[in-house]
Amino acid sequence: MSTDQNTGALEEFSYDDSSVKLFLHATIIWGAVALLLGVVIALQLASWQFNFNLEWFTFGRLRPLHTNAAVFAFCGNAMFAGIYYSTQRLCKARLYNDFLSRLHFWGWQLIIVAAAISLPLGYSHGKEYAELEWPIDIGITIIWVVFAVNFFGTLYKRREKHIYVALWFYIATIVTVAVLHIVNSIEIPISLMKSYPVWAGAQDALIQWWYGHNAVAFFLTTPFLGLMYYFVPKAINRPVYSYRLSIIHFWSLVFIYIWAGPHHLLYTALPDWAQTLGMCFSVILWAPSWGGMINGLLTMRGAWDRVRSEPLLKFLATSITFYGMSTFEGPLMAIKSVNALAHYTDWVVGHVHSGTIGWNVMLVSGILYYIVPKIWKTELFSQKLANIHFWSTTIGLVLYILSMWTAGITQGLMWREINPSTGMLTYPNFVETVTKIIPMYWVRAFGGVLVLGGFILLLINLYKTIARAPKEQKEEILRAPALEKNSSKAKGHRGLEGLPAVFTVLTVLAVLVGSAIEILPSILSNKWIEKDARVTPYTPLELAGRDIYIREGCYVCHSQMIRTLPHEVLRYGPSSTAAEFVYDRPFQWGSKRTGPDIARVGGKYNHLWHYRHMMDPRVVTQGSIMPNYPWLFKKKADLGILSKKLAVLKSMGVPYSDEEIEKATELAKTQADVIIKELASDGVPTNMKNKQIIALIAYLQRLGTDIQQEIEEEE
Repeated sequence: MSTDQNTGALEEFSYDDSSVKLFLHATIIWGAVALLLGVVIALQLASWQFNFNLEWFTFGRLRPLHTNAAVFAFCGNAMFAGIYYSTQRLCKARLYNDFLSRLHFWGWQLIIVAAAISLPLGYSHGKEYAELEWPIDIGITIIWVVFAVNFFGTLYKRREKHIYVALWFYIATIVTVAVLHIVNSIEIPISLMKSYPVWAGAQDALIQWWYGHNAVAFFLTTPFLGLMYYFVPKAINRPVYSYRLSIIHFWSLVFIYIWAGPHHLLYTALPDWAQTLGMCFSVILWAPSWGGMINGLLTMRGAWDRVRSEPLLKFLATSITFYGMSTFEGPLMAIKSVNALAHYTDWVVGHVHSGTIGWNVMLVSGILYYIVPKIWKTELFSQKLANIHFWSTTIGLVLYILSMWTAGITQGLMWREINPSTGMLTYPNFVETVTKIIPMYWVRAFGGVLVLGGFILLLINLYKTIARAPKEQKEEILRAPALEKNSSKAKGHRGLEGLPAVFTVLTVLAVLVGSAIEILPSILSNKWIEKDARVTPYTPLELAGRDIYIREGCYVCHSQMIRTLPHEVLRYGPSSTAAEFVYDRPFQWGSKRTGPDIARVGGKYNHLWHYRHMMDPRVVTQGSIMPNYPWLFKKKADLGILSKKLAVLKSMGVPYSDEEIEKATELAKTQADVIIKELASDGVPTNMKNKQIIALIAYLQRLGTDIQQEIEEEE
């Protein structure tokens, strides 16, 4: 091997494709699992009987598992496989360290398995895309650092002077996801699998959707754009359409995307300036997003005959098209007038899946069809199966999107319909909208089955492809000149591409500017949250009930945020204020209303109504699709840990007294006695007082009562 980097002599090296193979195997397996879970929860919405009265199998517990499996297991492993495969070839260098590559793989799979076990068991943080509890969060941080060291180490030892556009997007992904995850996951442990976030209420909502929106941006978008910039030119054997457009696309995207999070919180208790800022930058996102789509599609110009005949190119072309569609729809839905109709409806679900299935699943499928034959040195087993896979996925996705568009717009229009002659809601009973869209839930489930069926065909096709590969495969020895450290510097952006460290710093700054301007004023000052002396901390029993509510995933179907829209005020009561949520860790504003908002449900029904509702929702609400919760009536509430919970919350500023902390268990039992006394008068056995259902009733009866009391007194 040559040692003189300035002589132009060739160095010998090889690629670590064994690590890529591991991630490819994981991608295929977890992809099937994620899609299967998607079909299961789609069926659970179409018919509540598919919950099977099993504690660990309800929609509320499986839906977070589905999203984590789709985002972090399937897309995560696909991202790592694609990045490791392309980075080595773009840098003409083996991955920095073989041990780190294996540690990255096995560590990530351990995290996924931990999520697969903990979420169905109810160990949830209660925040979308961030449900995993603190030990798993720490594991994610460690493995992400391993990934970063391995990636940047490979850049350091590269044999190419300039870093190609795909590498820019990988850099942005690594540094931004690290910032998002760390800030959103600052929490104080209470037990091995329970913690409370340091952020509360409206501040927690702002932090969460700064994270949540940009988790989609920098975990499901930027790395896959990098993969697009590598695999599309490779698949058609021609350079990217426009180098200059790729520069504009990258820098505008990473700068603008980070600002758009508040568009998830329009018409809420968030400050108006933050809402408007989020909306404006969301609309601006149209330009860079479509710049990327145009660059991808025009790279395929002149190859449309091949696109019509080759399944691999069909997947790539369709994925780019859906990227353009979903990035058009997202800013559209961020416009306030459109958001007033769309938010909390199934339209959002259709939008999310047009991105994840249309963009991510389609692109990953194309990448798998490209990589697997090359890396195993064979040919794809069946082009016909790949073609059937494509059409099955496409038809299934179209059915899914159309059904959710129809369901979502129906929901939004029915919710907001006001009778002009009476000034009252035309459809006052929320369940009317639920029963109206159930046929669309069946269409969605069928579309999901088609997508899953297509992916199973991919699994079979790739299994057969790998099985026919040569049994003995040696690492190919390659030769390339070492990078000349003292070579002349190019000018402009081309020169910047030869300085990965500087490029990374500038990327971090581009991301942090928006984050700082948008986030820091809200978390460093509480002045925008008007205090209300009537809002008091949860009692110990109410806190226990709140944790049960979060454990069961109730937040995925019920919101706790009444927006400032007239029809919501008519339906639910006065719009929510930031002061109401100052003790909510985590916040529970929600993002979907499969059931009604419950921000002011406290006192609306008696204890027996809630008791019967959790035992069998259809007894009190005919047509409900909510599952039964029989285990709440059998399991005891854990009251012994309440003193520790209150002590942790006090350390974060919640005004619990030392006496309340010391006597937390006794106070909880006293409140339970009051609730069971009323229930006993309606025939409920008194031995139910220590069960979880009593704690949950205490929490539900508390919701909104502080502010409601103030309103009633003013009246």
